[in-house]
Amino acid sequence: MGRKYLNQFTENENVDEVLLGGGKQLRPNRSGNLYLQLTLSDKTGSVNAMQWNANQGTYDAFENGDYLRVQGKTQFFNGNLQIIVQKLTVVDAANIDESDFVQLGNEDIGKLLVQLRQFIDSIENQSLKQLATLYLEDKTLVDKLCKAPAGVKNHHAYHGGLLDHIVHLMRLVDAVVPLYPQVNRDLLLMGVFLHDLSKTTELLFERSFEYSDEGQLIGHLVQGVELLQSKITEFNSTAEQEFPATLALHLKHLIISHHGQYEFGSPKLPMTLEAITLHHLDNLDAKIFAFTNCIEQNQQSNPGDNWTPYQPSLGRKIYRGPIE
Repeated sequence: MGRKYLNQFTENENVDEVLLGGGKQLRPNRSGNLYLQLTLSDKTGSVNAMQWNANQGTYDAFENGDYLRVQGKTQFFNGNLQIIVQKLTVVDAANIDESDFVQLGNEDIGKLLVQLRQFIDSIENQSLKQLATLYLEDKTLVDKLCKAPAGVKNHHAYHGGLLDHIVHLMRLVDAVVPLYPQVNRDLLLMGVFLHDLSKTTELLFERSFEYSDEGQLIGHLVQGVELLQSKITEFNSTAEQEFPATLALHLKHLIISHHGQYEFGSPKLPMTLEAITLHHLDNLDAKIFAFTNCIEQNQQSNPGDNWTPYQPSLGRKIYRGPIE
């Protein structure tokens, strides 16, 4: 009998499957008793999990990124499926089928990389193209880009998700710019390429997805500007002319403003045509992915319902019934 994936579970079902563990925390409840909270995932998504009456030994029994045999029961909490764990057992990674956990294979990654390079090659501004080439010649960076998610939980949260997100946004650029020729395509493409690129260091993603210490303390916006400055320094040391200061300023603004609003962690509001376009395209791609992922995850657990349960991360239920 084949395994059962997370998106196939409904409420009050017994669970006995191998899942990927991450984000573990040992917390006290209101009575002061300790419980273990963690995230469990497979290729179809992730769920929150709790193990009551835990202790330090429970916490120390596995590491983030371990494969765990999870025995427990599902329940809904605030509209989301979670697992109440009775027992966790570490499983040897040598006995795991990685295809149950990794969503983009090498062939998919290879195609996305080719498309990324084609978009970069299409940039007409030679300074921008040469700068982008320095990024692509950084093997360590490209290797991380091929593995990194775009987010820990909701936003293209799978291996290769960051590369997928960037290439998808580049396709959006070529769909939108012909309608708004006043937007500089070259600059916008570079903004797309760079805006989330430092999630390769903000996040840890060998198996489970979590924030690095640098990611927690600094974040990918500042990290992105730091990386850009280092690549500009490299450009200036190898090219015949220095990288144009105005272009550098525009690129930095694209990176630090792409979250769009102060309350979303953006230190500056978008103040150029390219910056406001990047923000809205980025938000569109993230939101459509979140809606689609939510609908797909609820399709099997509630097949006859026109609505998903309330989604706290989105602040709403989502209609998934017929259009006609």
